[in-house]
Amino acid sequence: MPMDEVEFIPLCNVSELVDGGLAVPFDVVFGGQTCRAFAIRYEGQVHAYVNRCTHVAMELDYQPNHFFDTTGQWLICATHGALYAPESGACRGGPCRGGLHKIALSERDGVVHWHTAYNLKPVEF
Repeated sequence: MPMDEVEFIPLCNVSELVDGGLAVPFDVVFGGQTCRAFAIRYEGQVHAYVNRCTHVAMELDYQPNHFFDTTGQWLICATHGALYAPESGACRGGPCRGGLHKIALSERDGVVHWHTAYNLKPVEF
């Protein structure tokens, strides 16, 4: 694949992402390292991020695929309480340095796809 060519990788059916509900996890190669990522739906829009807190490079979810706080308004790091805006990944409180790394998504024909980038690739088996 040429460096500037974006691939659209099928992730899940659109019905699997419910506003403020469970995330759909997936693996990516980000900056040369294999790591987890997650997709959520917030206020009708789908969003995805690398599952790595900017405070300490740990996964955010406190239980598998649970990323929203009890209010359903913020993504929260279960380890130290850093809060991130679901629509942008921007730090909104607690111990975080910058925002989450956003992954482009699109919805087409009932399927959510994630998009590759120069530093974001699918895991090769």
